[in-house]
Order: sequence, then structure tokens, then C-alpha cells
Amino acid sequence: MTEHTMDQKRAVILLSGGLDSATVVAMAQAQGYSCYTMSFDYGQRHRAELNAAARVARDMGVVEHKVIGLNLNGIGGSALTDSSIDVPETPGEGIPVTYVPARNTVFLSLALGWAEVLHARDIFIGVNAVDYSGYPDCRPEFVESFERMANLATKAGVEGQGFRILAPLQNLSKADIVKAGVGLGVDYSLTVSCYQADDDGRACGKCDSCRLRAEGFQAAGITDPTRYF
Repeated sequence: MTEHTMDQKRAVILLSGGLDSATVVAMAQAQGYSCYTMSFDYGQRHRAELNAAARVARDMGVVEHKVIGLNLNGIGGSALTDSSIDVPETPGEGIPVTYVPARNTVFLSLALGWAEVLHARDIFIGVNAVDYSGYPDCRPEFVESFERMANLATKAGVEGQGFRILAPLQNLSKADIVKAGVGLGVDYSLTVSCYQADDDGRACGKCDSCRLRAEGFQAAGITDPTRYF
């Protein structure tokens, strides 16, 4: 760790390679954070989002980008980790099959561990409770509860150096997120949001994530740079 990053406030940021998490990195940097990004190779349907995360991290000049290998496809239960479950291409009712059991809980737990090692006290996650797919681990109640747990479960928390779980997109519409990111110089052509993107990062244009992204750009009055197959 270089001398200049020791003097800056540090943050660990969950970076999926999508629109939301790229925006969060830009927001954290604008607040003066030295940013450490973390992505997960968790058995998802495609590697395009990991490639996108690496591009975003490089383009935005984060201090370090770490990729952690997991095996969430070993437990299955989601269209994003089990190829036998089709990704829905029309809106449905209730929690969709693209929900990955315990994903944000697992991801935040590992980010918490890295934050403690880095002596970082702030962890950023790009969850949203306005334009989202109904996932229970995107709700404000989840974020607040995880923060309480983080300060009970760590040496730093017990010693009074508490953690904050920051979700700056929580109450923004997708259009608001796009506008904020463009204002901060985010290159959204580097990002991939599609649940079933091909190896080149081209999107299907049909899944829930593609729909929300397209609607956000349209409502913002900004051209969406997404490439489709």
C-alpha cells in the first residue's frame, strides 16, 4: 500500500461490472475515497460481467481490484447459477428466479473481511429499492441489519472502529442513477448489465436487467451504449 493511499479514507466497493456498481465507484471517488473494488467469480452464467468489472476498475483507476472465487452454483436455486433454469424474458410476479440465494449476504461478508484487513471503515454496495427486481437483499432493512451485524462480528467493531454499509443508490430511480453517473464521467459502454450476455458482452435486450437499464437511459434522455446480439 502506497504512502498516499494510507493518508486517504479507504472504501471497499462491490463491483459487478454493471451500471449501478460502476456508478457507485464514481460516487465514492467523488467523495474522496481511495477505492478498492471486489468482484466474485461465483458460478454465474457468463464471464462478461467479470470482464466488464475489470475494465471499469482499470478505467476508473481504483487502487486494487480483487476477484474472489466462489461456488454458488454448487447450491443452485437461481437462473443465474443453474443453466437448467431459464432466465425469464417477461416481467413476472414475486421474487424472480434470477434471485441468487444469500448472494449479497455472502458478498458483503467477504467485503467486510477485506475492509477490516485494509483498515477501511466504509463498504459500498449498489443495491437499489426503486427500480429493481424485487430481491429481498436489496432492501434498506437488509443493508441496515448487515451493518449492525458487521459491528458485532468484527474485531474492529468491538474495539469501536465501526463499519458503515453505504448504499448511495438505494432511493434513486434508474434514470437518476444514469444521470448521476454521466455527470461523474462514468463510461457506461464498459459495463454489462444483461443476465445472459454473450462472451463479447452483448446483451439479450429481453431480460429484466436489460429492460430496467433501457428504461433508465430512455427516461434520462441519454443514449444507451449497450450492444445487443
